[in-house]
Order: sequence, then structure tokens, then C-alpha cells
Amino acid sequence: MGSHGRSLRTAVLPRLGSGKRRYDDAPIPRRTASIPLVETLDRRVLTLAAAERQLLAQRHQLTAAEALTHLVGLQAQEPLEPYVGLWSRLEGFNQQELVDLLTDREAVRTSLMRRTIHLVTSADCLALRPVHEAMLIARMRGTLGRALPGVDFDQLAAAGEPLFAESPRTLTDVGRALGDRWPEAKARDLGDALSSLVRLVQTPPRGVWGQQAPARSTTIRSWLGQDPKAASDTVDRLVLRYLRAYGPAASSDVRAWSGLTGLPAVIKRLRPMLLTYFDERGRELLDVSDGILPSTDTVLPPRFLPAFDNAVLGYDDRSRIIDAAHRGLSVEGASFVLVDGRVSAVWTSSRSAVDGVTVRIRPLRPLDDAEQHAVVEEARRLAAFLGDGRPGHVELA
Repeated sequence: MGSHGRSLRTAVLPRLGSGKRRYDDAPIPRRTASIPLVETLDRRVLTLAAAERQLLAQRHQLTAAEALTHLVGLQAQEPLEPYVGLWSRLEGFNQQELVDLLTDREAVRTSLMRRTIHLVTSADCLALRPVHEAMLIARMRGTLGRALPGVDFDQLAAAGEPLFAESPRTLTDVGRALGDRWPEAKARDLGDALSSLVRLVQTPPRGVWGQQAPARSTTIRSWLGQDPKAASDTVDRLVLRYLRAYGPAASSDVRAWSGLTGLPAVIKRLRPMLLTYFDERGRELLDVSDGILPSTDTVLPPRFLPAFDNAVLGYDDRSRIIDAAHRGLSVEGASFVLVDGRVSAVWTSSRSAVDGVTVRIRPLRPLDDAEQHAVVEEARRLAAFLGDGRPGHVELA
């Protein structure tokens, strides 16, 4: 199956420039006259589409901010993992580019999709936090409700927000400061609850390359100078953005990625402008009208993914990228190597003052000679990136 005849750069992520609207700022298209497709897409096509839209089929000449916008952020509970995620996707990516985004307050780390920490642009933080808020609080209640009996969450939020606004603090420190009001509660549980109840961002030097720092948080208003505000169509746009970066995908995939409820009504509104496919299991897949489906003879280069990368976690059905036998590794914090678009190995790294960075690779399936060579060469480049340009070493188990 061929593509729609347009490159990812023009079809999915138009170049941003001064005075130009981003694709997510454009009006949502009206009903189209196109006839919905009724076509079955095999797993290979879905693998290729995922790699293309996740910016993993080739390295792209995008800025880090453009990539974050297209991907709707990168999962980032491990503070330095997004650097590898961007390195694997962008031509010539340098760590300082992301450091500058964080210290200039153009990108932030905050709780969003699935109540996990994501690295997003500040514009997305302001737009997306309100639409995720009910989910964040509901998941917090489900996780912590029994650990915080008798705690009035409205009172907790009202007491905690001024402390975060005053200066960046760790969640546990604020929980400890409020402990006298709820003596039966653990400080870490109070702090964890506050991470959902109060609109917070984690502040540098957390997430700054080469630095280790505790996760101190302050309010979004204090850090970005304004309160988050969602437009009436923000969720509609979010679903379209997901499909551009992950599609074709089922409605259950959108829900698994976002954690949001109420999506059937959104998809019903959007359906007239979407293409429809089916996968080999008969699941309905939705897609934007300009979504790319690469040619099935495309060969994908090896790519190293950081822990918890949404290229793997961003689906309910992850079979397009990882075998069922290895699915559990994706939630255990394993870092993956993609070979021809699929999870085929795991990797770790270590640093030595003498030898620099060593990247260790453990295949999850036999790799042929050509695959091994390509993986090792990419690992050498990764070791140099992790070692700030110093040549490193590769070990293949």
C-alpha cells in the first residue's frame, strides 16, 4: 500500500514559523465528501505507520519543540529519558536544546495523560491540563482513597496550593508541612494526592541534562504566568493529534493513551472527517484524512527507545510494535531496541570515568548478521550521545 503521496513533514507536521499557525491551531475541518474506506490493514502496515508517525522511520529536521508538539509530549517520569527519545527522532539533536526549553519555561514536566509525568510544551501544558483534571483526580482517588480516610480533598488542595505557589517544593515536603491537619495520613500520600489536586509543574534543575535534583514542583500559574485554560474543542483536537502521531488506531487506543473518558461522543463528532479501516482482528481503526500509510516494502532502521516511551505505551493493543510475550517489559521500565519497527531487544547503559559510556544490548529474538551490525552501529552513536561526544563501547549479549 502506498502513502498518500506527501511526506510526514508536509502531511502531518507543517513547518512552524513566525506568524504561521500550528496545525493544531487550525480550524477543525468540516464534513468531507470522501467515502469512508473499508479496508483491512495487516500488522506490518500498522508497524510502519506507527514508526513513520512517531518520527522513528527516519530522523527529522524538526526542533525539539516541534517534535514535542507533534507527539503531544513524551512520557517523562524518568527525568532524563526524553533526551534519548528526541535523539532517536531528530537529526542533530543536542541535549542543550531541551535544557534551554526547560530553563526558558517553554517546555515543562507535568502530570497529564494516564496520570503520568509528561514533558510537553508550555502551550500544551496550559491547554491540556484542564481536560485531564477530572481523570487525574479520579485516578488519584482510586489509588489513594483508602490511604487517606477522612481527608477532605478540597481542603487539602486549598492548604497545599499556596505552599507550592510560594516556592518550588517536593510533594513530600508539602505533605509533611500539612501533616498536623491530617495526622493519620502519611506525608508521601498527601503529597501524591496534591500532585493531582493542584495544577503543578516540576521545575529545573529536575530534568536538566547532567544534573540530578529532587522533583520540586510549583504551580503552573507561578511558573508560566497564567492559569491553564482549555478551549471548547480541545478534546476534539487532542484526538486528532493522537491519530496524526499514532494512527490508524482504535477508540480503545485513544482511551488507553489519554486516560480520558467520554471519548465516544468526541469520536462521533469527528467521525465524518475521519477515515475508517479495520485490523486483522476486526477492530475498527480511525485515522485522519491525510494520515500516511508507508509502502510495505519500507525497511526501518534500528532505533533505541527510552523507558516508558509512548511509541510502545500509547496503545491499548500494542501488537503493532511489541509481541505479547514481551508486553510486560513495557510497564517494568525496560528500554527497547526497535529492529524494523518492532521491539527486538532491550538495552541498558553505564558510565565509567575510564571507558566512557557502555551500551549493553540483550536481544529478545535472534538477530541476523545485518541486523546485529545495524544495531551495534546505532548503539555506538547512542553511547557517544550519552557520553557527551566521547566514544563509548557496545556489548551485545
